[in-house]
Amino acid sequence: MKLNRLSRRERYALILGLSFICLFVLIEFIISPIMEKKAQLDRRLNAQTETLAKMRQLSTEYRELKARTQMSEQLFTARPKGFTLFSFLDGLAGKAGLKDYIAYMKPSKSKSKDSPYTVSLVEMKLQGINLRQLTPYLHMVETSENMVFIRRASVNKTGREGFIDVILQVEAYEVS
Repeated sequence: MKLNRLSRRERYALILGLSFICLFVLIEFIISPIMEKKAQLDRRLNAQTETLAKMRQLSTEYRELKARTQMSEQLFTARPKGFTLFSFLDGLAGKAGLKDYIAYMKPSKSKSKDSPYTVSLVEMKLQGINLRQLTPYLHMVETSENMVFIRRASVNKTGREGFIDVILQVEAYEVS
């Protein structure tokens, strides 16, 4: 088939048709795969960026936990030899002038399977005290460097005006 025999209109139609086919092939087999690959790379880059941000966050949390663990270990080693929660609380009650108000002190210990630490717990009841007497005692317990924590406190009014009964559950971790 010779192009010269075609009319001008047929040549334009043929050129237009071939141009359309070339453009279709160019878009379908070259440009579209390149665009899809770029979109896929962008998605992977975003996913990897999110993963990196999460890893950095976890790394920061790990460093903070490690620092806390080291501080806790230092506090454990700084405790006096033979430290017991019961005697510690009893001594603080003497310093705060609350020994005469102690109704009972019940010590207990529990060991977790997965932990090298034993949780020592003392439940104590203080009867007939006022808030001015209780506040310094609670402050001494919570601010001690012996890693002692008040787990629970129950405060009830007594029959006398301005006086309360307090049940405290205090715990400390000990190395087994």
